[in-house]
Amino acid sequence: MLSTGLPQGAVPKLERPGPLRDRVYEALLELITTRALQPGQHLVESELAGHLGVSRQPVREALQRLNTDGWVDLRPAQGAFVHEPTEEEADQLLTVRTLMEAEAARLAAVHADDDGIDALEELLIRGLSTVANHPDDIATAVALNTAFHAKIMDLSGNAVLAELGRQVERRVRWFYTPVARSRGKQSWEEHQQLVAAITGHDEERAAQLMREHTEHTRRSYHARDNS
Repeated sequence: MLSTGLPQGAVPKLERPGPLRDRVYEALLELITTRALQPGQHLVESELAGHLGVSRQPVREALQRLNTDGWVDLRPAQGAFVHEPTEEEADQLLTVRTLMEAEAARLAAVHADDDGIDALEELLIRGLSTVANHPDDIATAVALNTAFHAKIMDLSGNAVLAELGRQVERRVRWFYTPVARSRGKQSWEEHQQLVAAITGHDEERAAQLMREHTEHTRRSYHARDNS
C-alpha cells in the first residue's frame, strides 16, 4: 500500500467531461469528506497522481484550491496535509447546521406535498434497512443520511435556505462520518419521528425534533474519542 494509505476501492473515477483540475479537486474532496483521507494525513502529490491516473500538475493545483477552501493545510518545507478541524470549528459548523435545519424542518411541515413525503419515507425505509441489515456499510448510511437531510431542505420551499444547506453539506458529512456507526439506529429512529411530524404538518414539533436530532449528532461528535 502506498503511504497515502487509500482504502481499497476508495478512489473515485474521474468523470468526464470538465477541466481536469476540477475533476481532480472533486475526487480529492470526496476522499477527504468520506475520510478515506484522514485528518492530519500527509498528501504526497506523486502518490495521489498515481492513484488518480493523472500528472502531478492538476494534483498540485487541486491541493492549492483545497487549501484555500480550508480542507488542506500547506506547510512550508513539509508539504500538504488534510486539515484537522478543532473542536471549536466543529461546534460552530454543527451549531449553524442546527439553526438552518430546524427552520427547514418547520417549513417542510408546512409545505411538503404527498410526493415529497413519499420521497422522505423511501429514504427512511432504506436507512432503517441499512443500519439493521448492513451495520458496517457506513458509506451507504452516510449517503442516505445526507440525502434525507437534503430532501428536508428542498421541501422547505425556501430556495436560499436549501442553497445554504448545500454549501455546508460536505462539511456536515465530514463531521458525521466518524459518528455514523454509533449514531446508526438511533439516528434513523429520530428520522422516523421527523417524518411523522412533517407528514402531520406539525411545524413546531418538526422544528423541535430536528433541533434535538442535530444536537445529538453534535454531542456525539465531541464525545467520539471517549466512546
